[in-house]
Amino acid sequence: MIVVDTDVIAAFWIKSTRTHDALRLRRRDADWIAPVLWRSEFRSVLRQYILAGHIGYADAVWITEKAETTMRGKEYAVGTDAVLKLVEQSHHSSYNCEYVALAEAEGLRLVTGDRKVARLFPRVAILLEVFVQ
Repeated sequence: MIVVDTDVIAAFWIKSTRTHDALRLRRRDADWIAPVLWRSEFRSVLRQYILAGHIGYADAVWITEKAETTMRGKEYAVGTDAVLKLVEQSHHSSYNCEYVALAEAEGLRLVTGDRKVARLFPRVAILLEVFVQ
């Protein structure tokens, strides 16, 4: 079991330069969990793809349904206290700190596409491309 962030979830469902690595990750460990926040962030990613003309509305809805079905039951609430402690220590966004807090609470690794997160939280976070090597 691993914690994945929206970068990884999006790379799995939306063709990008990281899709190959996300597919390899899924084959290596298919038991992904994430904070509930991933849904809102995923919608934001889809918004970017729609506005750039890379996907249409119908595709975005289909992708969302598939991703949400896959993650159902694997979404966790994260305590504010844990998140804000990480924010205070790192000065990083509360959004990213939610993923870190979940990984710490569950004793798991966070697989991320965000280099800054991997740099700020090296004992918990690892870059997708490094993890699948």
